[in-house]
Order: sequence, then structure tokens, then C-alpha cells
Amino acid sequence: MVQAARLDDLFGALADPTRRAIVERLLVRGELAAGEIASNFAISFPAISRHLRVLEAAGLIERRAEAQKRMIRARPQALAPVEDWVARQRAHWDAALDRLEAAIAAENPKRRQ
Repeated sequence: MVQAARLDDLFGALADPTRRAIVERLLVRGELAAGEIASNFAISFPAISRHLRVLEAAGLIERRAEAQKRMIRARPQALAPVEDWVARQRAHWDAALDRLEAAIAAENPKRRQ
């Protein structure tokens, strides 16, 4: 169940569009100061700070101090459980749809014209 709890944390953190946008920006731009992140959103700095805490608790970002700034970067490896889950779901549904297609083909042979 550890894996399921980890997925719950990741999906919960990524469920919010602002948090997804923060992660996407960090993945593209690399490390940014908290103020730089906040400047891209029409919400308050305390709201951004709460979003960052959720992302950090889920392991999606990490922070470090640099003088007076708090630098934040994404942890792309934290997305591995999500990628694994998606791959398992894709494999399951591909196999299920292949079986359905085969069953339909067996029941409805093509008519000769």
C-alpha cells in the first residue's frame, strides 16, 4: 500500500491546475526563486507558498536557500510512480481492447460479396 499512498500524494498534488503549472514551469525553466514563480500567477504569494508546500510534501519539488532567496526546482524522478501507473493502465486497456476486438471479429465474420 505504500505505492498506492505515494500515488495518492502525487495525484493529489497534481490535481490542482496551479500546482501543475508550477511543476511544468520548473521542469522547463529549471530552478527558480519563489518570487519568480509567484510573479507568474494572479494569486497571492501566501497562496503560492501553500501550493509549494503541497508540492514539496509530495516530493515533486525541493527547496534550497541562496542568501535571501528560496530557490525551488522540480524533482522529475518523483514522477516515475505516475509514469509506471500510466504504463500499467495503458497495457491493461490495450490488452482488454485487443480481446474485445478479437471477440467481435469472431462473432461477425466478414461477408463474402
